[in-house]
Amino acid sequence: MIVFLLSALDQTIVATAMPRIVAQLSGLDLYPWVTTAYLLASTVMVPIYGKLSDIYGRKPILVIGIVLFMVGSVLCGLSGEFGDLPLIGGGMPQLIVFRAIQGLGGAGLITSAFAVIADLYPPRERAKMGGLFGSVFGLASVVGPLIGGFFTDLPTAHFMGLEIAGWRWVFYINLPLAGLALFMVLIEMPRLTHRMGGRIDFAGAGLLLTTFVPLLLALSWGGTAGWLSPHVLALFGGSAVSMVAFLLVEARVENPIVSLDLFRNRTFATANLSAFLMFMAFMGMVSFLPLYMQLGLGLSATTSGLAMTPLTVGLIAASTASGFIVNRLGRYKEVMVGGAAATALAAFLLSQTPPDANLFDLMWRVTLLGLGLGPAHLAAPASGAVGSPTAQVHALSLADLEKLAVAGRVAGVVGAAPAVDPRVRETVTHAIQGVIFTGFIVCLLGFLSTLLVPALPLQARVRPASPTEAPGEPPSGQIEI
Repeated sequence: MIVFLLSALDQTIVATAMPRIVAQLSGLDLYPWVTTAYLLASTVMVPIYGKLSDIYGRKPILVIGIVLFMVGSVLCGLSGEFGDLPLIGGGMPQLIVFRAIQGLGGAGLITSAFAVIADLYPPRERAKMGGLFGSVFGLASVVGPLIGGFFTDLPTAHFMGLEIAGWRWVFYINLPLAGLALFMVLIEMPRLTHRMGGRIDFAGAGLLLTTFVPLLLALSWGGTAGWLSPHVLALFGGSAVSMVAFLLVEARVENPIVSLDLFRNRTFATANLSAFLMFMAFMGMVSFLPLYMQLGLGLSATTSGLAMTPLTVGLIAASTASGFIVNRLGRYKEVMVGGAAATALAAFLLSQTPPDANLFDLMWRVTLLGLGLGPAHLAAPASGAVGSPTAQVHALSLADLEKLAVAGRVAGVVGAAPAVDPRVRETVTHAIQGVIFTGFIVCLLGFLSTLLVPALPLQARVRPASPTEAPGEPPSGQIEI
């Protein structure tokens, strides 16, 4: 839980500080890439971490993830302190590179957290645990913006030439919590064994990277250079070619980083599609709401963080309740459909917020958004678990995490160009409303996808060990001390 809290806190604490960061480091046009770099690195590393943890166990991979995350946090806090760096440049490019390093570690945190759930709990219990993890994310979503706003609004202070107060502490605050998590993992965490063997699919990982990077560049530049400009079309084409190559490699390689066979299961495929779309909309909207509140409505960083509190309170309540409901009833589809419908309605209402809206106008809308998102995405791990072989159950966590990463990247970048372009800063309210309306369209697609999810009963116990496990080894899901 501490590991998941650490990762969730980092995703939520930075948002309220971003307007101040880009003002100090001079890079408003690079605003979306601070988030994109983190999530892109996470997306590429998630399947690799998952495969490594299947081979070597969850514990050593989690330790590596925590250490990388701590190193990235320190570097992010130091961005711009030492002038231009060779091959990187000034403050904002430095922050983007260091956020990517942080993302390399962050992928290990969430991958391991969800993998442990899959190891230890049967499908019905996973829904309840998913609800608890959702509550942790909700708690981080409440505390994160408030802490981020508090540090951002503090007067800047210096010690030995370095800033020791201000926005940099939204990164430094990770260190004590990460240190505690590292200590507890080393001392208390048992070793969860899989020992499935096999090689890492580095070719697949490379093709995954060459698929997403051109796609994100095209989405980022298309709004300003024109969607039909030659270099944007070339980027889209290159991404499509890489995607085809990735699918061909994954279909033939012995140990793929993404098992395409799982997506032949209709329940798994449709449930993950729904959650993917919901996270895509959620991360895109939430990434830009603080910018809207501070630049559009003139609120302070602390007040904008406080304004996000109702969203996370609703998310905590709804995610916890939906997890226990799914666990008790053994059904998930009704919960997913209801949550997706509420999320789509909330996104539409947010997109119609009047330009002269007051704080209350925003708060009741984001409350509804949180209430819908809880059941919309936390039932997906349960539905995706139906019919999934034990030896591949780790793919559930990987798919969920990849949804988080891909969703945040794509939704954020699609809306980034008009929302943060300095030439249209005075119309930031209208620009971000366009981003939110795009989120509504994505939510609507997510709602339609939930209608395609089969309503199957959830298992009440863990499945037997996979025959791929070595004789005499503890079966998957058991603990070896």
